[in-house]
Amino acid sequence: MRAAVRRLRQQLGRRGIALVLLGTGKVCYGLGFLLTSDPQPPGLEALTRWADIRCWSSIWVACGVVTFGSAWLRIGRDRWGFIAAMVPPFVWGAAFLWGALTGEFARGVATFGWYATSHIGMILWASAVPEYSVPHPAPRRGTR
Repeated sequence: MRAAVRRLRQQLGRRGIALVLLGTGKVCYGLGFLLTSDPQPPGLEALTRWADIRCWSSIWVACGVVTFGSAWLRIGRDRWGFIAAMVPPFVWGAAFLWGALTGEFARGVATFGWYATSHIGMILWASAVPEYSVPHPAPRRGTR
């Protein structure tokens, strides 16, 4: 089991692991809205005027699948995974900000700030992390 995990980590690298985690999270988040009966979550009126919440949550799932699938691509080609990861939180964050500015959702600024930092900011950071930036650990004493 350890060997399989080690091989997977080597194959994915740090950027790939970030894409797997981001993609899985986006799929789960989107499924949470797809499988619930809440037709209009508060603060998303700017989006639900144009399409049903199930449509918007399907975008989370689709972008999550693209993000997850991009984990196995080479560096450079994985950029579409990071772009796909940013689309849903960018759109939803903008909707929450709009809700706050129009007075429809007072908590919108805080929710926008959460999307901007914990989603967009972290995705941008992860996309800029090169695979080779961390030095390899020093060999243990007595092993060579």
